[in-house]
Amino acid sequence: MPDLSKATPENLTIVIDGIKAKLNMANTAVMRPEDFDLSSYDDLLYMYQLVNKKGNFSINEMTAIVEELGSMRKQG
Repeated sequence: MPDLSKATPENLTIVIDGIKAKLNMANTAVMRPEDFDLSSYDDLLYMYQLVNKKGNFSINEMTAIVEELGSMRKQG
């Protein structure tokens, strides 16, 4: 298990990929590590830890998680 305590581009990729895998996201292209800024890393790490603690998610929980992730994306 890598040390995810540091906000690095590599850790950001691990966290984003881990969230996508846990949520079984069909369209993973909508959530790419490069769409997120390292300033959001702590929030993304928290989300990663949260989704990894739960076994499965209701539709409402999935929607809330995806919306929260959307709010963390870089504004382009």
